[in-house]
Amino acid sequence: MKSIVKTVICTVKTDGDYSHLFDYEDIVHYADHIEGVLKVLDISKLPVKSPLQLSEILRETGADRIVIAGIHPGMHKGIFANAMLRIGKKAEDVILADFTEYAILNGKSTEMAKAVLLCAVKGIEPSSVLIPNEYEIMPDTLVIGGGIAGIQASLEIANGGQKVYLLERTGTIGGHMAMFDKTFPTLDCAACILTPKMVEVGQHPNIEIITYSDVRKVEGSPGNYTVTIHKKARRVDINTCIGCGTCAEKCPRTAPSEFDSKTTLRKAIYISFPQAVPNKYLIDADHCTYVENGKCGVCVKVCPVPDCINLDEKDTEIKIKVGSIIVATGFKVFDASRATQFGYGKYPNVLTSLEFERIINASGPTDGNITFRTQDKKGNWIFTKDSGEPESIAIIHCVGSRDEHFNKYCSKVCCMYSLKLAHLVKEKIHHADVYEYFIDMRAFGKGYEEFYERIKGEGVHIIRGRTAKIEQKGNKLILRSEDILNEKIIEQEVDMVILSVGLEPTEDSKNLASLLGLQTDNSGWFNEANYTIDQVNTYTGGISIAGLCQGPKDIPDTVAQASAAAARVLQRIIRGSVKGSIKDLSLRFVEEKIKALM
Repeated sequence: MKSIVKTVICTVKTDGDYSHLFDYEDIVHYADHIEGVLKVLDISKLPVKSPLQLSEILRETGADRIVIAGIHPGMHKGIFANAMLRIGKKAEDVILADFTEYAILNGKSTEMAKAVLLCAVKGIEPSSVLIPNEYEIMPDTLVIGGGIAGIQASLEIANGGQKVYLLERTGTIGGHMAMFDKTFPTLDCAACILTPKMVEVGQHPNIEIITYSDVRKVEGSPGNYTVTIHKKARRVDINTCIGCGTCAEKCPRTAPSEFDSKTTLRKAIYISFPQAVPNKYLIDADHCTYVENGKCGVCVKVCPVPDCINLDEKDTEIKIKVGSIIVATGFKVFDASRATQFGYGKYPNVLTSLEFERIINASGPTDGNITFRTQDKKGNWIFTKDSGEPESIAIIHCVGSRDEHFNKYCSKVCCMYSLKLAHLVKEKIHHADVYEYFIDMRAFGKGYEEFYERIKGEGVHIIRGRTAKIEQKGNKLILRSEDILNEKIIEQEVDMVILSVGLEPTEDSKNLASLLGLQTDNSGWFNEANYTIDQVNTYTGGISIAGLCQGPKDIPDTVAQASAAAARVLQRIIRGSVKGSIKDLSLRFVEEKIKALM
């Protein structure tokens, strides 16, 4: 039987992303009744800026140990350790009970916070008692999302000899990376890195690609999930389509090309891009004349393969059984029209960074030439090869990020991709004047600071300050911005503006989280089991996350996390079992475990 250590609990309350999940009054009431707890104090009412005063308060309590409990309590540990040393106690007797490590569980956060707190008071590592039961696991795996994260995870698992279902909601795998021209900081060709992996996925005997589909229902338990998948009708048989393109040539209907970020048009029957996997056509039902009114059918008439196109095909549902699920659903870019001060959607030559990625790409609508956006005969605003070349371009950072009105968080990659775009402009149009307006330059990764210094040496004008407004005067765009280093407000006249839009969770992230029993933060990013030591597992047994669905990150970090998620899956399969869900544990379960240990 362990001796009882006299403990004082100091609670930390914050107004952050997770504070609304906890009932602090209930937690304090529970803490008051834990054996050995002398007192529960509110840190906000303590003199934390004065170690001397704090030490006197701690001396009066007679405590041998201090437990700082709440959301990210580590920021207070130093001052309490100092105070404990002043009264002859040990700094290591200041213990942290961080609720964010195990307790961010919608609906059960308060109960799990009590469990974490109890472990801290009893001097027990939470991971030693918060251990769910183990269940037998099926070897097959479902990967949701066919971007670089999903591709990497699928290949790792499949190369380990296991079956993988790779699910993608669009008509091809590849994700956003397939849209990029170059990667930073090496300026390698994005397609040269990605497309060989796409081909390998398409040809791998252990990978079954399910495109144009999404998850509708998840049933079962860890290690034995039954997933219902809704397959949208492609209306083109991928087994017989030869990808000749005759159907698209003759199709009379057009629609904005999603792959080209709507900078140009595609046909109603289309392949997203020439290297798509599967390299098969599909019909966009929202823009097909036959689907709308039963007329047309030109594609059926000109198709050289009999019965390849079935315009009356209906959506279907299939069910698969898997033991593990990896979520790799990626991100969407911020809708720049929400930031009305920049005039996106109003001024044709204010465009987003993703749109610029497509026009600067050799496989894009302008064959890589930087041109103006113009109207075609039908009034569509698109980019064409012969619509003139800008001589001055401004790039505005942090559009939709680090902004109280939109997203408070930093999107992490915008500084670097903005520098990359500046370099590509100077590479294509040597004489062009390029201006970068930034708040803080966050060159955080390997080789990133060196890349920043390189771009500064290429003649790019890098200006620190926020842009307040963009207006159009004639054919010119007028930027009103700060120049903080020179302490002045400036007006800059340019031909084109690129908005470096931030990253956001996909539209269906919260719905998918509900289906899978996962948690999201206030912004909609998926929560990991432990940010410091377990960024790939979740509170739901057998379900992992990888890539940008967890939060903004660059391609190298995405690939590393995808490989880590795959490694966790292979570990489970080799072991033959998977741990249940932490979210299914109860406070009573933890109390009994601790009682047995004591």
